[in-house]
Amino acid sequence: MELLFLGTGSGVPAKHRNLSSTVLKLLDERNSMWLFDCGESTQHQILNTTVKPRKIEKIFITHMHGDHIFGLPGLLSSRAFQGGDTPLTIYGPKGIKQYVTMTLKLSQSHLRYGIRFVEIEKDGLLFEDEQFVVTTKRLHHGIPSYGYRIVEKDREGELIADKLQAMGVPFGPLFGRLKKGETIVLDNGQEISGKDFIGPKQKGRIVTILGDTKYSEHSIELAKNADVLVHESTFMHKDKELAHSYNHSTNLEAVMVAKKAGASKLLLTHISARYLYAESKLMEKTAQEKFSNTFVMNDFTEVSIPLKKEEG
Repeated sequence: MELLFLGTGSGVPAKHRNLSSTVLKLLDERNSMWLFDCGESTQHQILNTTVKPRKIEKIFITHMHGDHIFGLPGLLSSRAFQGGDTPLTIYGPKGIKQYVTMTLKLSQSHLRYGIRFVEIEKDGLLFEDEQFVVTTKRLHHGIPSYGYRIVEKDREGELIADKLQAMGVPFGPLFGRLKKGETIVLDNGQEISGKDFIGPKQKGRIVTILGDTKYSEHSIELAKNADVLVHESTFMHKDKELAHSYNHSTNLEAVMVAKKAGASKLLLTHISARYLYAESKLMEKTAQEKFSNTFVMNDFTEVSIPLKKEEG
């Protein structure tokens, strides 16, 4: 599981930051990718990465401001041209279906795959399968803006193959039976229970990705014990009055959310174009003074989210 930041700017594109778009890469987990927001030129940014649009199975839109959705029509059209023929689900606020269908209709764009729209009507569960649970809550912005909490379900432990081989268990069907927890009998009469050779469970990871927002209790709830929290940091804290006038957060307000939520790592994005390299590093430094595991994201930064194993 990795997070790839395609665009880390806010409002308008800058030479050093494109508009909001983040990919959650789930290639090992489900051979697919999830896209969060799709600012203008997202498909151009993708050209500089290993992301394949046909691998994108879900798109989560946080809110309907243009810097988060203007890249959608182009990306959806290009996905069809680049071999994407599998269905796609788009989650987002009310209006996202009308926006997508109208732009595709007026541009006479014909997709070779179906799109399912899930417009958010209330806080709560959005998606669940055998691997992941996604929930959402409304944040505090000028228009409906949502945050997403992605919880990976715990995995069963791996079979301790080296110990079994050392005991003379031949690799093959017996390993499969032991993985299921069954008991087998070797040729020498020795009984082996698979339950004794399963490693510790692998704790599922939690990733929280928030849309634009002022400081919000809902942000804290969504980020509870998250391995990674992606939080907007449009302004530095010295500009907090300006931030609040635009319904945005500062770097230190994002830190407050991370600390109250017990998050392990804080990734700051949606940085105002007014802050160049030196100022963005200062934004990071002042945040790290309050919460050391904080980092300002740049376009094309990739962050790995490793599995954690339970003790035992």
